[in-house]
Amino acid sequence: MRRWPALVGLHLALGIVAVATLLPFLWMLSASLMPAGEASQWPPSFLPSRPTLENYRALFHRLDLGRCFLNSAFVAVVSTALALLIVSLAGYAFAKLHFPGRSRIYRALLTAMVIPAQVAMLPLFLLLREVGLVNTYWGVIIPALAPVFGIFMVRQYALSLPDELLDAARVDGAGEFTIYRKLVLPLLRPILVTFGVFSFIGAWNDFMWPLIVLTDDRKYTLPVALANLIGEHAQDIELMMAGSVLTVLPVLLLFLVLQRTYVEGLTMGGVKE
Repeated sequence: MRRWPALVGLHLALGIVAVATLLPFLWMLSASLMPAGEASQWPPSFLPSRPTLENYRALFHRLDLGRCFLNSAFVAVVSTALALLIVSLAGYAFAKLHFPGRSRIYRALLTAMVIPAQVAMLPLFLLLREVGLVNTYWGVIIPALAPVFGIFMVRQYALSLPDELLDAARVDGAGEFTIYRKLVLPLLRPILVTFGVFSFIGAWNDFMWPLIVLTDDRKYTLPVALANLIGEHAQDIELMMAGSVLTVLPVLLLFLVLQRTYVEGLTMGGVKE
């Protein structure tokens, strides 16, 4: 019985933290449904007096933000799918396959994690310009295809896979690609979902690199388009909140759908050599 006060206090504290975390998002959603000018009134109103979808209609019809939404979806989906393929292959190879220089190559990759991404932007931009990928979607996608952190995550998880299972498949005559496709990929599912969520959120929210690479406003991703929108409609708070909801909602839904597998991937596979 003595634990009840502590448990009540803990849940009360967690509830307060949860409300404080959700409050800005809830106000953003509420403000996006307000008529023009209502969000800037004093005293501020938390709920719209007359809920309206006019701000969302303006974004998609008057400002044509739907095209930028599709641009972001294309970049995020394609970069995440290809990155999942590459990091799963590389992580499995570094964990379970033996080849000359494996440890040295892996250590060299890990050193790249300490280099700030901003340092590599200029040489990466010059390389993309030389091969003609500036102002293309592939110029945005390619630099995100082989993140070292993703390879590290998958490798650490793959170390927990039993060698006996893989050896038994080889004895039965299965080739390495067959083992990877039919045996390794299903076992790596939790960590791949975790990395996929990280990768999708990073690609969806990325602002700096698309801003550098893309020069045609018809190819802008959603964060870049919203930044330009702020410059043109700085006083339209309701319009800005509607754009922010469009940016946050897809990644929030993705996290909620994959939450269980995401947490499983974070809590499993932490094997040390």
